[in-house]
Amino acid sequence: MLRRVLIANRGEIACRIIATCRRLGVETVAVYSDPDRDARHVRLADQAIGLGGARPGESYLVIDRIIEAARQAEADAIHPGYGFLAENGAFARACREAGITFIGPDPKTIELMGSKAVAKAAMDEAGVPLVPGYHGDDQDPKTLAKEAEQVGFPLMVKAAAGGGGKGMRIVRSAKAFERELAAAQREASNAFGDDRVILERYIEEPRHIEVQIFGDRHGNRVHLHERDCSSQRRYQKIIEEAPAPGISDDTRRAIQAAAVAAAEAVDYVNAGTVEFIVATDESFFFMEMNTRLQVEHPVTEEITGLDLVEWQLRVASGEPLPLRQEEIAASGHALEVRIYAEDPLRDFLPATGRIDWLAFPDDARADTGVSEGDEVTVHYDPMIAKLIVSGPDRQAALGAMERALARTVVGGLKTNLDFLSALLHHPRFLEGRMHTAFLDGNLDEVLGETAPPEEALLIAAIVALMAEEDASLDQQAHGPDPYSPWGLADGWRPGHLGKRVVSLQHGDQHHRLDAIGFGGTYVLSQGDEQTRVSAADYDGTRLSYLVGDRRRAATVLCRDAHIQVACGGRIISLVAEDPFAPEETEGASEDRIVAPMPGRIVALKAAPGDELAEADEAVVMEAMKMELSLPAPRAGKVAAVHVSEGEFVEADTVLIELEPAAESS
Repeated sequence: MLRRVLIANRGEIACRIIATCRRLGVETVAVYSDPDRDARHVRLADQAIGLGGARPGESYLVIDRIIEAARQAEADAIHPGYGFLAENGAFARACREAGITFIGPDPKTIELMGSKAVAKAAMDEAGVPLVPGYHGDDQDPKTLAKEAEQVGFPLMVKAAAGGGGKGMRIVRSAKAFERELAAAQREASNAFGDDRVILERYIEEPRHIEVQIFGDRHGNRVHLHERDCSSQRRYQKIIEEAPAPGISDDTRRAIQAAAVAAAEAVDYVNAGTVEFIVATDESFFFMEMNTRLQVEHPVTEEITGLDLVEWQLRVASGEPLPLRQEEIAASGHALEVRIYAEDPLRDFLPATGRIDWLAFPDDARADTGVSEGDEVTVHYDPMIAKLIVSGPDRQAALGAMERALARTVVGGLKTNLDFLSALLHHPRFLEGRMHTAFLDGNLDEVLGETAPPEEALLIAAIVALMAEEDASLDQQAHGPDPYSPWGLADGWRPGHLGKRVVSLQHGDQHHRLDAIGFGGTYVLSQGDEQTRVSAADYDGTRLSYLVGDRRRAATVLCRDAHIQVACGGRIISLVAEDPFAPEETEGASEDRIVAPMPGRIVALKAAPGDELAEADEAVVMEAMKMELSLPAPRAGKVAAVHVSEGEFVEADTVLIELEPAAESS
């Protein structure tokens, strides 16, 4: 077994690798950028070495610095995790040249599979089914446009190097090809330093089914069953599960066999994933091979009972695979959701800031790279955690995930928890009929109403009232007059009935409820609606109460002003406000385009004097590994452009100003 492993990564995957190394008695070395100096993976490792810089290109992507850190720590191996340099053949080769074991496949395999065009040629030779397309070296735009006509529309433009949804565009007409090609090339260049693309026929309603493979240096190649990753938005996976639901056993076996054939064709060593597109008729086509551990590997671990990081370490140590193919059994069903700091109601805009409250249920697995009090910064992916559950069958796993989400809370930041819960309850997901394009075409259907249900507001108000009462009783008990009636938070005053007010914020919305009562018995009013509540009891996670003679209950998590309610298949995050605080007023923004968050200006699509139509793309920003398109808020003439391409700007920076509406008309 390896003695000391440097982890060339950060966040959740670095913490995940540390956990297995610690269990096996392997020492760990973390590396960190300047913003990650106090990150969770740094705190967990046996030692840590700084790389300097803030952006990945100044730290986690600098091969020489990582190799030097490994030498300094006297590490005998490097685990790349996923992302960053995990699929960089030059990095794997640099490790080998430095006499350091690279925990992954050989450099030549990474380079072969890193080029989608070359990979598809190798798979074609091995007899693995391919989607019709163009994978050639000629990247002249005219050549690509001609080949696009040959492939036919709709088609997919995909970055030849890399994955994770970066540099991918669906093109449905020749007219849109030039624009989408340029966008894909630009994003591919920014993400991978390589703007080459391939073209593929786009399959309508495709499923994304992938197979976990493993190989060793003793000639063994196996699969560890398949996963379904069809719940995606803009090619980013949201929910993953294993095994894949709703496919025949014959198709399942055929996909698994094709994955092993792909591994055999390239003499694959260590962990990898072979991804397939599966059509509605269950025909399937090779998409790509990821030469690393996948984000969604925990669902495979849950159904097999195996630790895939341990397998990686053992294979890298020269050991044979721990099990033969016939010994790798799968049982039950597992689900994983990715919890992000983002705002689904604002086109999933990434969120930054401090995590004031972080809690996960004890009976679910949570893989995370952050702790309560940590900051989510603009420099890296905004994923907070992966929540994983399993059960004897899919129905049981769905129930376990519903309960786990209800007891997961992230306070201080906007998150996608409500969205995840809504997707989990969508009929198409429940029936196992998701495809990769569904969310992009039906997002409003999943998001549903933006306002919280009235029942959720009622529940939050009850908990807020009881928390206020508990706080006042505690304060009074430790005050100078513990028996004074004036210290009770019951709203009572001489001459009136003791009206109390609860103000709750949900996103940009503010909701007010009036209340009369104390000690779990209340009359609450929302507008003209009035509800009488009695016998309310809250134990810190569950609220029960009577409305008339009907007992109701809900999962509620509350700390300070943060209240999270699981209600009607939704997770509602609310903040209790001071109901008498003056309302903030926002300045008019229809004449300005403002940076929604810190980031780098990638492209300016407008110059002073240009006429813009409403919603015309005016600025493209890059932040948290994503491109954000900022539209014109109205039609008008550009009065001024205050930034330049390549410039880094802070949140709320005015980027472009339009002439006043009267002047531009």
